[in-house]
Amino acid sequence: MDDQNKNLILATALSFLVILVWFLLFPPPEPETIAEQPATATTQGTPEAPAAPATAPASSAPAADAGSAARPDSADSALAKAPRIPVDTPSLTGTISLLGGRIDDLSLKNYRVSIEDDADIVRVLTPADQPENFYAVYGWAPGQGLAIDEVPGPNTEWRVQPGARLTPDSPVTLTWDNGKGLIFRREISVDDKFMFTVVQTVENRSGRTVSLAPYSILARSGTGKEGEPSDLKKFFILHEGLIAMADGELTEAKYKDMRDYANSPQWGGPTEITNVENSGWIGFTDHYWMSTLIPAGGESFKSVATFDPQRKIYQTTAMLPTQTLADGASSTATTRLFSGAKEWATIRDYQKAGVDRFVDSIDWGWFFFLTKPIFWLLHNLNALIGNMGWSIIGLTIIIKAIVLPLAFKSYISMAKMKELQPQLEALKEAAGDDRQKLQQSMMELYKKEKVNPAAGCLPVLLQVPIFFSLYKVIFVTIELRQAPWFGPFQDLSAPDPTSLFNLFGLLPWSGPEPGSLMATIFIGILPLLLGISMWLQQKLNPAPTDPTQQMIFAWMPWVFMFMLGRFASGLVLYWITNNTITFIQQYSIMSIHGKRPDLFANIRTSFKRKPKAEKK
Repeated sequence: MDDQNKNLILATALSFLVILVWFLLFPPPEPETIAEQPATATTQGTPEAPAAPATAPASSAPAADAGSAARPDSADSALAKAPRIPVDTPSLTGTISLLGGRIDDLSLKNYRVSIEDDADIVRVLTPADQPENFYAVYGWAPGQGLAIDEVPGPNTEWRVQPGARLTPDSPVTLTWDNGKGLIFRREISVDDKFMFTVVQTVENRSGRTVSLAPYSILARSGTGKEGEPSDLKKFFILHEGLIAMADGELTEAKYKDMRDYANSPQWGGPTEITNVENSGWIGFTDHYWMSTLIPAGGESFKSVATFDPQRKIYQTTAMLPTQTLADGASSTATTRLFSGAKEWATIRDYQKAGVDRFVDSIDWGWFFFLTKPIFWLLHNLNALIGNMGWSIIGLTIIIKAIVLPLAFKSYISMAKMKELQPQLEALKEAAGDDRQKLQQSMMELYKKEKVNPAAGCLPVLLQVPIFFSLYKVIFVTIELRQAPWFGPFQDLSAPDPTSLFNLFGLLPWSGPEPGSLMATIFIGILPLLLGISMWLQQKLNPAPTDPTQQMIFAWMPWVFMFMLGRFASGLVLYWITNNTITFIQQYSIMSIHGKRPDLFANIRTSFKRKPKAEKK
């Protein structure tokens, strides 16, 4: 076997190994289930971790879709149980309940659960008495000198000016008088994106000194699968669950981890408390949506994460320091609430406005040093071009241009290896069966001719982190969600919707169900083009003479074609573009050095029938 073929086999093996390791390390996730647990004592109403309002027990009714704004009868009845304040911004629609003053009904105007025109808009917050609920609640934990009924709680009925409506230009103020000299006010404002600002004020006219601690809570009983097809969440890493920033240190815990930690010595029980000195935030992140509590910068607070096994409630709390108020004194606490889409530009603007490391709420992954600049470049290309498909192609061209100097050396080395083939064959004949002598002679020849036989693998090694980074970008960032290209490709974060089964839409019947075995067999046009591009790139070199090698090379493009057919169409588009540019580069560079590949001869050879071995 010559060294050129060794390099090709090694490069192919490396590529295959990358995909194999990916499948082994990141298999399709199992459905998230919450195991029934015996009732245990829970933390109820303590200053360290106030309990979220009690929710209705799970029933046989279907869970509300966290990614849908459609409201079944139970949701309508929940919204009608208490007076509500409408919320209307360019990005948000919903209501705030005056019962407890909860922000618990919120949907995103600009996002739908699917690409159909009549699809429901995405819903991010849901009332507390729904099976799949997610809501924000604020209050004051009573300290010394106060009883629990002297501070506003989950069933407190707040008052508001008639006709109040929360918009970016009109904040609302909720008031409650406990009848014992304490007057509570809560001013809620919202910007034109996804950020609420909640200013809580208490005025002491009770004739005594009281102590109380302001807090804000995010609580949910579901894990927010967003109503997306399960096959979209296969084969990639994605963090969903608790996310918190404490003085520059990011903490993440999946929902399953929160359940496991509830009775683990690692957390010391169901509650984990972190003391934040200067800046931080805490909340829950889903695939594309996030809700986080953000106390005012420069103010210390306790960041609390809790899972209640009895009520099956996940809860995060931002507990501010206890305030001691003399008679006639007042106190104010400000906490912001982000609840919406993880748009990079929007989150970056909030970070510039003082939310510490908010951009890191997007799951950039292990290769963040590549993922972030790749996304930045893709984002700006899309802003310039206006089409994410063409932007991916443009991104590929730029990446190939950046690595061209290294690739150029690699292709030159491959061309020189071809020039050395006659000399290598002569060395093999001279060495006979003495492999040590052959290896020594080959190394001397490489040194003399200044050729690196392993250089041909360099382009493949360079592509591995770039491939993983782009894979992460396409699946994690919301900018790629439902991003159209042209024709049938209306969601580049989803697998190719076309199918060989109906000749890519030419025949009058639909393709196989996505995620089924038939869909895997009858691949779409993009995976097919991927296989062809890999096959043509392979034909730049003559087929190896060894039958085993020939079989490996013959099957490899088509194995990859089916393995990658279920990946996001945007990623397959990148790989097709990359293969095409690599083909052009390699063909051109080898031609410049006098070793133009005989492409058509190599293709014809691959279709020739192999003579049968003669029987002895």
